[in-house]
Amino acid sequence: MIELELQRDRRAAPTLVEQVVQGFARAIEAQSLRAGALLPSVRQLAHSHALSTFTVTEAYNRLVSMGLVVARRGSGYRVAARGPATRATAADWQPPSLTATWLLSDVFADHSVPIKAGCGWLPSEWINESGLQHALRVVSRVPAVRLGDYGHPYGFAPLRERVAEQLDRRGLPVDVTNVLLTQGATQGLDLIVRTLLRAGDAVIVEDPGYCNLLQILKLAGLVVHGVPRTPAGVDTDVLDTLVARHKPKAIFVNTTLQNPTGATFGMSAAFRLLQIAERERMWVIEDDVSRELAPSGAPLFAAMEGLQRVVYVSGFSKTVTPALRCGYVVAETAVLRELARTKMAVGLTSSETIERIVEKVLLEGRYARHVETVNERLKLAHAALEERLDALGLEIFHRPRAGLFLCARLPVEPERAGEVATAALAHGIWLAPGSYFRPDDAPSAWFRFNAPYSTDDALWRFIERVGRGAL
Repeated sequence: MIELELQRDRRAAPTLVEQVVQGFARAIEAQSLRAGALLPSVRQLAHSHALSTFTVTEAYNRLVSMGLVVARRGSGYRVAARGPATRATAADWQPPSLTATWLLSDVFADHSVPIKAGCGWLPSEWINESGLQHALRVVSRVPAVRLGDYGHPYGFAPLRERVAEQLDRRGLPVDVTNVLLTQGATQGLDLIVRTLLRAGDAVIVEDPGYCNLLQILKLAGLVVHGVPRTPAGVDTDVLDTLVARHKPKAIFVNTTLQNPTGATFGMSAAFRLLQIAERERMWVIEDDVSRELAPSGAPLFAAMEGLQRVVYVSGFSKTVTPALRCGYVVAETAVLRELARTKMAVGLTSSETIERIVEKVLLEGRYARHVETVNERLKLAHAALEERLDALGLEIFHRPRAGLFLCARLPVEPERAGEVATAALAHGIWLAPGSYFRPDDAPSAWFRFNAPYSTDDALWRFIERVGRGAL
């Protein structure tokens, strides 16, 4: 069996998935593992190297995508043949095209890019494996008769109760009649847009802000205006001007650990935004998917305002797993009823099986301890990322020391940021330039970094070359 030298230093080492991939790739290139050689089984490698089976599975899938390994049903993973037409080397790897299609859809299935510094999710080895496997075992014993219909339009009632309890502890007293489960927070945003807004309506988004939301708004035919995001929230002076000029029907905001900047609203900006929304009778759509990764004390618009003008959206992709598409919307009862009708019209019910799994993870999966561990690891990852950026003298937008994201300005002209991202992809590095997150696709020299995925030395060698103008 191949012996992998794995570094467990969370501050300095690449993720364990990256280290496993690199270890096998080097062995294959050196022909220590020859064509046709059988790799250890997932469980065997996980046991021998004290790894999660999720980590090994993700690493093996990446090796398959790179063409170094083939997977055959019943015979495990084997080193790919190295004939003239099928030779699988790192030098032969071809990067995907950096197109809108790849960014919006294919990126989620493309495991061939080794360094995902611009991605938007936690490393797979950080998943609460024991809690998730326990939940899967419990749900597998549910009698089939209970899973034989579509489920409730609002979603699985026990999970809605867990959500209501969680929000009550945060100062927002609601019950199950205020909670609608969705296929992820992004579907929740889509349902809100379809229900509360009409083509031609003006809306305001953060600039920069959540890139998938921008696509939802574009598909809905809305007129989108950006308000600058600062480390303390949106620029409320600019917001006041935009509202007076365009009479928007809604504003969409990330309250905590904003995507892409990592910034959290301050109380002053939160109060001012709610005052403007009340004065102008404007909906506030609060996207709060990262709250559990944030320190306590951040403002919660829905609790401050009481669900009269606020519709709250969140989910479990950042703490349970993005593979279980499970989110929720919280709103005043009459509004929620309309959202449920839209949900049924465009996609019927959400998956009760998935919702049962998530509910069991929250209830029986040592969930609180898992979130605490993830937050500890994120804090270390941010410290290491800041150290790298500071060593290169790069400007950092905000230092959250929490959550997934941190934004930094690279020393290039904004118009050349796309060239940098394309050049990075040719080196097996996925970067996320600021233009992806702007409502008008305007050029930006700011880049979003995912802290846990930004540890590889190859990434920083590339960024050093960018600083020297040596692309």
